[in-house]
Amino acid sequence: MKDNLDKITFSFGKNWQKFLVSLNDDRIKTAEDSIKEFLKCDNLKSFSFLDIGCGSGLFSYAAYNLGINKLVSVDVDPFSVSCCRYMREKAHNPQNWDIKEGSVLDKDFINDLGMFDIVYSWGVLHHTGKMWEAIENAASCVKKDGFFYISIYNNTDGLLDSNFWLSVKKLYNRSGALGKFILERLYMLLDITVNILKFKNPFKVIKNYRLSRGMDWETDIRDWLGGYPYEFATVEEVFGFMANKFPEFLLVNIKTTNSLGTNTFLFKRGTE
Repeated sequence: MKDNLDKITFSFGKNWQKFLVSLNDDRIKTAEDSIKEFLKCDNLKSFSFLDIGCGSGLFSYAAYNLGINKLVSVDVDPFSVSCCRYMREKAHNPQNWDIKEGSVLDKDFINDLGMFDIVYSWGVLHHTGKMWEAIENAASCVKKDGFFYISIYNNTDGLLDSNFWLSVKKLYNRSGALGKFILERLYMLLDITVNILKFKNPFKVIKNYRLSRGMDWETDIRDWLGGYPYEFATVEEVFGFMANKFPEFLLVNIKTTNSLGTNTFLFKRGTE
């Protein structure tokens, strides 16, 4: 990215530490279901799983609960690594679950991880500052016949387009505690208003927010506003990149959005 902040004041890991306070069995089950449903596979016992940008550790924990044979969780944020270690302790420190601190942009670090049946990176690679390089490095860890499961922020246009939110994120990261608090409340008000205009009960939407992936409404708002660097791409741009760099990868599942959310992709690596 051409325009980087001198100092990023948001830590994904610290945000996830707050989220873990509200973690319960229902959220964990929802996270497990989201993995199984998108992979279209109930039995993961023969698979190895790499979680790039493990964040709260929730989805690494969900993968472990699904019987993953080998699990490696990585994150560049030490607070996220700490969260994931907490989740590993919750699972009684299994020997087949390894946690490492490092960057997906560090090619040597990534190469040392090895190859995996499933490489999972949900809402992470667009926060590295070098999204396309991050996608390429992550995809290089996928075994033949393995799966590449990623979500990337959609490139939106219109009044509040992706570049507008890029400016908001810069403002949020430059702000002090009071400024962050105000921006969070303004975004909450905006989200509630949008739901009302869509004839949805905003309180019901907030209450049921965890039902999609086991996440938390307020945590995700802080994550959205503070998430910087921030890049985005259309579905077609992701397709074009993968076709150029990894022509052997075939799309097997996709979930798209026409809004500010993420487009989620599942590619399977075949033979070249």
